[in-house]
Amino acid sequence: MSSETDDPKIGSHDLAEPLRRAIGERYLTYALSTIMHRALPDARDGLKPVHRRILYAMRELRLSATGGFRKSAKISGDVMGNYHPHGDAAIYDAMARLAQDFNVRYPLVDGQGNFGNIDGDNPAAARYTEARMTEAAEALLEGLNENAVDYRDNYDGTLTEPVVLPATFPNLLANGSSGIAVGMATNIPPHNIEELCNACIHLIKAPNARDETLLEYVPGPDFPTGGTIVEPAENIAEAYRTGRGSFRLRANWSVEDLGRGQWQVVVTEIPYQVQKSKLIEKIADLIQTKKIPILADIRDESAEDIRVVLEPRSKNVDPEVLMGMMFRNSDLEVRFSLNMNVLIDGLTPKVCSLKEVLRAFLDHRQDVLLRRSQHRLEKIDHRLEVLEGFIVAFLNLDRVIDIIRYDDDPKQALMFEDWGKEHPRAMSEADYKPPMPSDDPSLTEVQVDAILNMRLRSLRRLEELELKQERDDLMIERAALEDLLEDEGLQWKTIADQLRETRKKFGKDYEGGARRTLFAEATEVEEVPLEAMIDREPITVVCSQMGWVRAMTGHIDLTRELKFKDGDGPRFIFHAETTDRLLVFGSNGRFYTVSASNLPGGRGMGEPLRLMVDLPNEAEIVDMFIHDSTRKLLVASTAGDGFIVAEQEVAAQTRAGKQVLNVRGDTKAVLCKPADGDHVAVVGENRKVLVFPRDELPEMGRGKGVRLQKYKDGGLSDARLFTLAEGLSWTDPAGRTRTETELVEWIGKRASAGRMAPRGFPRDNKFT
Repeated sequence: MSSETDDPKIGSHDLAEPLRRAIGERYLTYALSTIMHRALPDARDGLKPVHRRILYAMRELRLSATGGFRKSAKISGDVMGNYHPHGDAAIYDAMARLAQDFNVRYPLVDGQGNFGNIDGDNPAAARYTEARMTEAAEALLEGLNENAVDYRDNYDGTLTEPVVLPATFPNLLANGSSGIAVGMATNIPPHNIEELCNACIHLIKAPNARDETLLEYVPGPDFPTGGTIVEPAENIAEAYRTGRGSFRLRANWSVEDLGRGQWQVVVTEIPYQVQKSKLIEKIADLIQTKKIPILADIRDESAEDIRVVLEPRSKNVDPEVLMGMMFRNSDLEVRFSLNMNVLIDGLTPKVCSLKEVLRAFLDHRQDVLLRRSQHRLEKIDHRLEVLEGFIVAFLNLDRVIDIIRYDDDPKQALMFEDWGKEHPRAMSEADYKPPMPSDDPSLTEVQVDAILNMRLRSLRRLEELELKQERDDLMIERAALEDLLEDEGLQWKTIADQLRETRKKFGKDYEGGARRTLFAEATEVEEVPLEAMIDREPITVVCSQMGWVRAMTGHIDLTRELKFKDGDGPRFIFHAETTDRLLVFGSNGRFYTVSASNLPGGRGMGEPLRLMVDLPNEAEIVDMFIHDSTRKLLVASTAGDGFIVAEQEVAAQTRAGKQVLNVRGDTKAVLCKPADGDHVAVVGENRKVLVFPRDELPEMGRGKGVRLQKYKDGGLSDARLFTLAEGLSWTDPAGRTRTETELVEWIGKRASAGRMAPRGFPRDNKFT
């Protein structure tokens, strides 16, 4: 077998490898890049690279919290050109989100202009908005000038950028994060900084603290839009222990009294990441489709604050019941998923518990403290060296001036001058002799450079006492830093003090620092009958032959002549109440449910029933009656198939109805009658009547049914159940009611042909 390199199409400079390996390696590289550099935040500062680069670029532009604003286009352009070689739109979107106080618990960007709103409107273009950092952003960058973190080259090697920010507070939990990588995702809710600092301080005191103990300090998320968490405490504890779980979050609402027994519900806080405009649109759709019949209207009266008004259909409705239905059917209650998948040390993705995330932050703070202390120590050593040189220069000021004035190489002369020798205060140029260099210089190069770089006006401030005082103070600070670097207990005490300062700065006194999200137990409201929520009033239901339905006020005379459209006439008319539910049986075998309270008024001709339910145009209305969950019904098709079904099983919850009697082809559902009695009477279009015991007819929830009567020609005309002892009744052609008690001639087995109807049986082959 020839090797791969024997292929003449492959040149000497080409490398052949199996396609599977090539794709696998390249996809793995892409996946790792997405995980580490795009989607997952760093556990130490809680930022993704794009957010870190935005803040660093704003720092380089000197956009402090107390300084001026700069165009967002300038900021996103600098980020893209210097650190983040991706689309400027993506960078601006990321920056805009950091400025949205409804998305970020502690905004890191102070925006000026239109940065979007809770309705879901997009921010204005970058050329129209301006931005600067907030105090929280500056707290994340604090110590960056003091070698607190490592730097790396930017994408083209022309600049450097920090690998991670120092972060004085646990930003990962404070502002949360979300992202979708390759094969993994993260979703972390925001929390309260004061509570997080308390938990960190406790973790410093008790490194082996249990997860349950930390929940005493961090009871749960603190969303920027407020709301109420109704998740059981044990579920919250399990979520924080495993790093995976979810929280039920509800809107905050109150009842507003309008007088005379009228009231309305006012929603003042909506769940996190729910767009108000879409929420109102969905609730309006629920009102339109009558899925929440006790809700009459919704209005958005929001200005700066959220104010969404829910108007009940009746003052008799219980507000708790109304809101219970709203929570079940709309985004006034959502479930926020927790997936604490983060990068530990910026490298390893891991699903962490609350304790592990706080520990990663504290370890980072210790590393930052050590690096800043070591950096300060080096600065002190350098300053002490300079101060020693200044003291020597002060004690020998005239000699220093003479050397600088007359020597050809004052730097070398100052370094190797013997400063312990006595010299006259002044000498002439002819008498001056430059010092000869010895093996050991008296002053270091650093000291001499500091002396030479000193301005003349500084000489008046060069006092020995001040120099020695500064030296002594620095020596004390240096000793403290050495103790800090050697004593781990002292390090953690310092970190705890820093956390207390952060807690004081961003605690209750900070704008928006107080907890916004509340906790409560979920009050589950049981389903209440519709009649308990709607005013009970008598009505008369009228349905025409063409399917136009209306509700006349009160119980009118059923024989009264009513107006209908041209070519139309009455079909069903019966007394009901507004609390009733009506069942409509179609020739397609489906049952539809209509609330009597939703029927149009009787002043006009009504509305087509097909607008209220999804009854196909080719299907006809077979029957319409008041729903009684205690009854049973006999349903049958033109083919003579049927069965008995419990009426409580046919009520539909949606406009589409519920399929009960299966029909195919030209077969249609033809009747629906109450199943009261011990025998079934069936008559076909051939005028043959069959009577058989009810026991032979099965009770089903859905299906084709069984054969009731056998036909050679035609099909089923009518059927009914009756009590054999009371006889079978019908109305003869003369309009008289006739009862037949001797039915032995027509009694037979189910599915048999039957015998001709008795004399006087109606010509339309109907029992009633």
